Amino acid sequence: RLVSCSDRSFRIDERQLQQRFRSLQRAVHPDRFGQRPPKEQFYSEQHSSLINKAYQTLLNPLSRGLYLLELSGVEPVQETDCDADSAFLMEIMEINEKIAEHKNEDSLEEIETLIKVKQEELTKEVAAAFERDDLQEAKKLLAKMKYFANLEDKLKAKKVPS
Repeated sequence: RLVSCSDRSFRIDERQLQQRFRSLQRAVHPDRFGQRPPKEQFYSEQHSSLINKAYQTLLNPLSRGLYLLELSGVEPVQETDCDADSAFLMEIMEINEKIAEHKNEDSLEEIETLIKVKQEELTKEVAAAFERDDLQEAKKLLAKMKYFANLEDKLKAKKVPS
């Protein structure tokens, strides 16, 4: 509601979300309240923080999907929820090994591309599951997305210079 995404749809207009976020932040950003009474400064800080959290939650497909499940009363997603078949788990293990054994920046770029493609595919599948109102399928797919998000985090850690 805060950022005007009231239809609870997984598909969102990111540009519209960003415009609404910027508009709200302009109105309540703490910098605008520096000379105001402490109560108004507090109000500004609290709302600015809430707007940031709402924006970040809705911008990321994984957190957006998890939030929609929460709003629907579905238990939080665990990685064990994906009913991972052995082929999926093997794929995750192979990518983990590639990350651990990377030879150069090109190999990391290749892995990064693979992870992004997989995340985009899963995002489309999650959107379709939400549109069918198949929350259990969405939950399973979001669990798979968590695996890829973890891989992405590992990859980012490898790319950061020591």
